[in-house]
Amino acid sequence: MPLNRRKFLKRSAVTGAGVALAGAAAPAAEAAPAGRGGKKPKRYSFTVMGSTDLHGHVFNWDYFKDAEYTDSAGNAQGLARISTLVNQVREEKGRENTLLLDAGDTIQGTPLTYYYAKVDPITAKGGPVHPMAQAMNAIGYDAVALGNHEFNYGIETLRKFEEQCDFPLLGANAVDAKTLKPAFPPYFMKTFRVKGAPPVKVAVLGLTNPGIAIWDKAYVQGKLAFPGLEEQAAKWVPKLRSMGADVVVISAHSGASGTSSYGDQLPYVENAAANIARQVPGVDAILVGHAHVEIAEQRVVNEATGKEVVLSEPLCYAERLSLFDFELAYEKGRWRVESVKASLRDSGTVADDPRITRLLKDEHALVVEYVNQVVGTATETLTTVDARYKDAPIIDLITKVQEDVVKAALAGTAYAALPVLAQASPFSRTSQIPAGEVTIRDLSSLYVYDNTLVAKVLTGAQVRAYLEYSAEYYTQTAAGAAVDVEQLTNAGGRPDYNYDYVSGLAYEIDVAQPAGSRIKNLTYGGAALDDAQRFVLAVNNYRANGGGAFPHVASAEEVWSESTEIRTRIAEWVTAKGVLDPADFASVDWRLTRDGTPVF
Repeated sequence: MPLNRRKFLKRSAVTGAGVALAGAAAPAAEAAPAGRGGKKPKRYSFTVMGSTDLHGHVFNWDYFKDAEYTDSAGNAQGLARISTLVNQVREEKGRENTLLLDAGDTIQGTPLTYYYAKVDPITAKGGPVHPMAQAMNAIGYDAVALGNHEFNYGIETLRKFEEQCDFPLLGANAVDAKTLKPAFPPYFMKTFRVKGAPPVKVAVLGLTNPGIAIWDKAYVQGKLAFPGLEEQAAKWVPKLRSMGADVVVISAHSGASGTSSYGDQLPYVENAAANIARQVPGVDAILVGHAHVEIAEQRVVNEATGKEVVLSEPLCYAERLSLFDFELAYEKGRWRVESVKASLRDSGTVADDPRITRLLKDEHALVVEYVNQVVGTATETLTTVDARYKDAPIIDLITKVQEDVVKAALAGTAYAALPVLAQASPFSRTSQIPAGEVTIRDLSSLYVYDNTLVAKVLTGAQVRAYLEYSAEYYTQTAAGAAVDVEQLTNAGGRPDYNYDYVSGLAYEIDVAQPAGSRIKNLTYGGAALDDAQRFVLAVNNYRANGGGAFPHVASAEEVWSESTEIRTRIAEWVTAKGVLDPADFASVDWRLTRDGTPVF
C-alpha cells in the first residue's frame, strides 16, 4: 500500500508506530516429505539482504585520489555494485521473496556526502535530493537503521534525508529526550503472501548506537536520548511477536564484540549485537553494523531459549552484501523458522549497475570538480606514512590550524591569556599532500572526518594524564629489542584515531616503560610542566565529548566551540597562506625513546 510519509512521520513521532507493508504474493508453499501422522508441513523460503556503513559510497571511486578505488585485497565499493548483487539475488530467489535492509551510517564519509550536506545542502530551499536517497530508492531498500554518523550534520539534515527516502529510517532506541517516545519508526513489518498457506509476517527492528549521545552531543543533547540496545530489544521484540510477527530480524548499528570505546561514560554497550542475541528471546537474525568488520556468519545461543541467533556483518563501504536465507515450516497453526543461514556476496565480483551510474553521474561529476579545486602550493611533499611513530609535519599542520582558530576565537575574552595547545590524530596511513598544487581533495584526505573544533580548559596535571593515556597506543618494547613498526602501535587493539599528538609542549614517550609511566621530560616553554598551570586545549568534538575515553577532557570546562568542520578550517588556512611551507607550522614536539635513547 502507498505510504504517506508526512502523516506517517507525524504519527510515528507521537505514538512510536512502525511501518507495515504487504508484499506481493509469493509462490505456493512447497510440500515436504510426510512427517508423523502422514501430514506434510507447508514450507516457505525467503532471503533478507543487508548492507551497512555505506558512508556515502555510491561508486567505486576514491575522491581523495581522483581515481577508481583499488586495494591489495581486490575489494570494490559502492552502491552501484550492491545494486548488481541485489538484482542477482532477486533474480535467483524471486523479488517477492526478498527483503533489503541496511544497518546505518549512510550520509557521512565521502566528499560526496559532505558536498550535499554543506556545499549544495539538501536542506536549502529547492535543494537537491541526496545522492544516497536517490540510489537507495532506486535499488529498492525496504528499511534502514540509523547510524551514529547520520547525526553528524545535525537533526535538520537528517530529517530532510529521511523525507527524501522511500523507506523508513528505523531507530527504536532513538527517543524524544522529554517524552521518551520513539522519535523515529522503531520497526518495519512486511507481509509475504504465500499461495496455499497463511502469510508470513517479518518484523525488522532498527536499533542505533548509544554513543550518539557522546559523539554528537552538540546536536542531540536535550532533544534526543539513546538508551541501550539490549533493553530496547527486550521491550520491542515481545511486542512484535504479539503483533503476529513470525520472524524477527534486527538491523543494529552496533558491532558484535561487546566492547565500548567510551569507557564508563555511558551505561550502555557500544557494540551490543551479540549481547542482544544472547539475552533477548525471540530474535532470529541480526544484521550487524558500525564495527566495519566482515562477519559472514556468527551463531550465538540465546541463554533463555537455547536457540541459535544468526549474525552477519557485511564489512563496510558497500564492499559486501549479507544474505540471510530463511527456511520456514507451517505447523500447528503457525510458521516456525526451521533454519537460517548467513553468507556474504562480494562487490568485487560484479560490475556497476548502469542504471545507478546513469542516475548519479551528474552529482558525481560535480563533486569531482569540487574536490579538484586548487587552493595553494606546497613547497615539499607531506605524508602520514610514518606519522604513527614519528612527529610528522603533516599532523603539525592540523594542530597549527586549530591553535590559530582557537586563539583568534578567544581574543578579547577572559581566556585569551591562557596558552593554547592542540590535539590531532594520524587518521590515515596513506594521506599525502604533494609538492606543487594543493587541492581540496589533498586536504580532505588528511582530515577524513567531519569533526568540528572545541576549546576546553585543562590543568598541566590533566594534560599529563591525557598524554599518558594516549601513549598506551604503543606496545611495550624493551630497550634492546628489535623494533618492528608494524607491531609497535595499536596496543590492545587501539585504532590510530585514538592516538593523539598534543602541540605546544615537548615530551618523550618511553616505550620501554609500562603503560601509565611513559611520558618523560614533559616541558612547556623550556621548563618542566607546572601541574597547576591552566591551558586551553583545541580539540575535535569527538574527543571533546568523550570519544576514545581520554581522561578529563569530556568533563573539562568548555569555553568555545563551532560548527565549521576542521577540514574546512584547514582549507581556509592554506588558501589564505597561498603557500604551504613546513617552516610555518612544523616542529618536533615529541619523540619515542627507550630508557632515554631515541627509537628513531
